[in-house]
Amino acid sequence: MVFLLGVSLPDHKPVKYALTSFYGIGRITAEAICARLSFHDTLKIQDLTETQLTRLSQILNGMTLESDLKRDVQKNIARYVQIRSYKGLRHSAGLPVHGQRTRTNAKTAKKLNRITRRYSTFITCAPRSAAMLLERITFPFLSILKKTG
Repeated sequence: MVFLLGVSLPDHKPVKYALTSFYGIGRITAEAICARLSFHDTLKIQDLTETQLTRLSQILNGMTLESDLKRDVQKNIARYVQIRSYKGLRHSAGLPVHGQRTRTNAKTAKKLNRITRRYSTFITCAPRSAAMLLERITFPFLSILKKTG
């Protein structure tokens, strides 16, 4: 196992498939990196030389990967929620964001777009709803009192 930027890469896999174990590198990006470094398709991680590993790590250092990328994605979602855009509302409601159907098959989105709810909302809403309830109860009695008085 080769450890590169905190990620363990399997020795027996070709480089273009092993690079996909980084969060933020897919198959197309991995192929582009291999083409840029002129690695052939069947070159395995265990066959890389030190200079090739150094060049590979230099390219990967210039990219936003792993925890930095996850943090950026979370910041973007938080910004959407804060500005109350359509995507932010869908995220906060736990519904699909990219226009998928919701009648069925929204289980994955509801699982992934789940946000932590604060339970203090009941306390902030309770006095208001109690006041409205009191107004509804007292209002008819006040009208009866006014008519008789």
